[in-house]
Amino acid sequence: MGFLSSRRKRSRLAPELDDQDLGKLLKSLLATTKTGMIATTDLCVAQISRLLGEDRGDWDLRTHRLGVLADYLTETHLPRTWAAREPENAGALALHAWARVARARHEGTLENATGVVDDCLRAAEIAPEDPTPWVALLEVARLERWAQSQVFGVWNEVLARDRWNREAYLSMLGYLGPEEGGSRIQILEFVDSLVLRMPANVPCAATELTAHVGQYLAILDRGGVEALVARNHWSQVTARQALDRVAHTWVQPGFLRHARSLADLNTLAYALMAADRRREAAPVFEALGGVVTQWPWQAGGDPLTEFDQAQRRAAAAL
Repeated sequence: MGFLSSRRKRSRLAPELDDQDLGKLLKSLLATTKTGMIATTDLCVAQISRLLGEDRGDWDLRTHRLGVLADYLTETHLPRTWAAREPENAGALALHAWARVARARHEGTLENATGVVDDCLRAAEIAPEDPTPWVALLEVARLERWAQSQVFGVWNEVLARDRWNREAYLSMLGYLGPEEGGSRIQILEFVDSLVLRMPANVPCAATELTAHVGQYLAILDRGGVEALVARNHWSQVTARQALDRVAHTWVQPGFLRHARSLADLNTLAYALMAADRRREAAPVFEALGGVVTQWPWQAGGDPLTEFDQAQRRAAAAL
């Protein structure tokens, strides 16, 4: 049993995180999407439709599943085929839009942006209570550099349907950052206003910490003397307090219950190690059970290697 336990906890990249049903679907899709056979396409579409049909009303879970599937299927024909076959299916339209947005993130250009917008708006019309078409449209707004009033208008549509939607808040972090025409001041104001009013364990709880990790990574990317003293970021009052607020509560059993809580725990483990708070990081690694996310570990190289090395350093500090 000890051997089996160690196998279960071996570090691994798992885009589904701890969503076992989604993980089973991804394995099934991996085994069948490359054949191109009509019957195979039908089977895959049916499996995706069935899974997305299970999470109606759980917008946090639905956002997680659509985002993972969009990334996973971006190089396949499945989202396009499903949307073409079922043009009145909100899930099919949303997945098709998200998959094209996911491809645009990698390629830097969104092809047929008008078509993506149309899919998002049509999905929103078919399922007016569903925030996920608006989450996808928010990404389109960023990629296409819409006016600020339009971006905030889309963001407000998401919040009207899902007040603490994690993806929407993290998307706004990117939009308000200097890389997209914003500034660090705007990010701080955005985060401060959120921290004052949000409950401690909502799906977007990691927005503040994500902002700090993003700033830390930006300092490292600049290189030179700044990178050499990047760790000083975590001694600043705001960064230290952000870690203090969550370092001990997030690892408590049942405290974080949202679909991407393991992604947020990866962010916390990375931040604690960057701040040289290794003893506090050890229980976070234990709670992760070896589930690794690409970001932020990929900043230092291979994410699995970086995660394993950090986990060993944290264990040695006990």
